[in-house]
Formats: sequence, C-alpha cells, structure tokens
Amino acid sequence: MAMFVHLTPAAYADRIRRTGIRAAAHGPDGGRGVYCFPVLPSYALTHQWLRELARHHGPRGLVAVHLRLPDAEPVTVGHYGRRRGGAPTGVTASEAVRRIAALEDPRGWEVFLPRPVPRGEIHRVRAVRQVTGWRYFPDAHGTRPCTCTGCRVRGEYGSARLRRRRPHPLDGPPPAVPVLLERLDAARDAGALREALYWFGFRRRGPLDRLAPLAGHPDPTVRAAVVRAVARWTTPGVDDLLRDLAADPDPEVREEVDFTGRLDDTPPEEEPGEGGPADVP
Repeated sequence: MAMFVHLTPAAYADRIRRTGIRAAAHGPDGGRGVYCFPVLPSYALTHQWLRELARHHGPRGLVAVHLRLPDAEPVTVGHYGRRRGGAPTGVTASEAVRRIAALEDPRGWEVFLPRPVPRGEIHRVRAVRQVTGWRYFPDAHGTRPCTCTGCRVRGEYGSARLRRRRPHPLDGPPPAVPVLLERLDAARDAGALREALYWFGFRRRGPLDRLAPLAGHPDPTVRAAVVRAVARWTTPGVDDLLRDLAADPDPEVREEVDFTGRLDDTPPEEEPGEGGPADVP
C-alpha cells in the first residue's frame, strides 16, 4: 500500500473522518478527483504545498489527511505547471511514489487520484505546521511578485501596499459600462474586442444583450473572451449563453466553458485538492 497526504481546510476534518474525501478537484484531463502527494522522509517536502494552499483556503488553517492506496491504483503524476517533466503521466500509485522520491527536486510535483477517497482508505487526519512549504512557486523568494489580478489574492496580508509599490497596467477598477460599450462599438479587430471584454470580467453583472451577439464572432479567441467576461455574472441568461458556447466547434472555447464550472450537473464541491491552482505562475 502506498501512503499519500492530502491537504485540506481544518473545517472539513470531521466530515472527512466520517465520509472520506470528495472528488472535488479538476484533474489534468478535466475529470474530478483528489490531489495528493507521497509521504516522503522529508517533512518539508511532504507538506510543501501547505503555504501555497493556505493562501486560498480558510482562516483556520489546513490539516493533513494521510491515505493509503493500493500499489496498483491508477493515478497521474506530473509537475503542476508542466514546466518540468512534461504533461502528467498515467502510472500506478507505487510508481508515482518511486518517481517523485527519485527526483532531485520534487517541489511543485503532484499526484492526482481520479476518484473520491472512501473512509476506509483514510489512515489518519492530523494537524501540521502552517509555515511549511513555498508560496507562489518554488524558489519564489527573491523574485519580484506579480500584482496582476491572476496572481494576487484579494484581501491577502500586505497586498494593498504591494499594489501601491508595484502597480500593474491591467490592475485597478474597470472602466464604466458605458465606456466599455463604446469601446466594443468602436472595435475594428479581434484584439480590441478582447481588450474590452477583459474588463467586463471584473463585474458581477452586465449588459448580456450587448455581449451575446459576440458569441457568434468568427474569431474563436473573441468567443473565448466572451466566456471569461460573463463567467462570474449573476445576470439572468448567462447560463443559457454558456450552454450555447459549450457546443462551440472550437475546443478552446469549450474548454473555457468547462473551466467556469457553471454548467456542472452536480453542485460545486467545497473540497479543495492538494496542489496549487492551475494558473499559478
């Protein structure tokens, strides 16, 4: 049996002891499952993801859930950013442990189990030191932080001071809706349309009737930008528009719709997985 650790908010500890770990995270192929990491002799390497995950999940800290998997259990193993080791590879649980243990630097690697973990496979749930691991990405210390909206965490300690020191050209409040609509009307190419649609993505509601015609734009990058623009809107009709775009002939547009998670048949899970966010730099 191979031993792995899954990091999750302490608020879920009692539920996991009762029912196990839900298949909540999206894996490399889009399916749901659980992210974990092999238990190595090094405490710091075993719990390396803790500080990065703590930036996003819960005020009460994280706990470590140790789970035992059969040696022949199919999993995928790879580096979170695919920058090292190529695309995630399908292997057995024992082979995943062997590969990661043999790496000179296993930081940033992760294992994905494409199924939930029942209570019978939970070995124990325990507290861990909350200062273990790296943040942002391995070797980030000494690198100038990025303040773009994709990298920064709203409300994070020191984030306001950091944005004042290092303002980002795509940071700040979005232009008013009338200004954005004027830009859409004046746009003469796909690039100008994407730039205007980018700012709509900062809003909670918007003029869906003005953006919906762009779902038929001949450029797939514009259609994908429409998905990103309306993904967080609460405006009635957004889900219908996304359903239409989910059948788009371009795979990148369909992938953008899948990434929103709004059209899932099941309600969104609250259980985060081991491993950093997919777009962590």
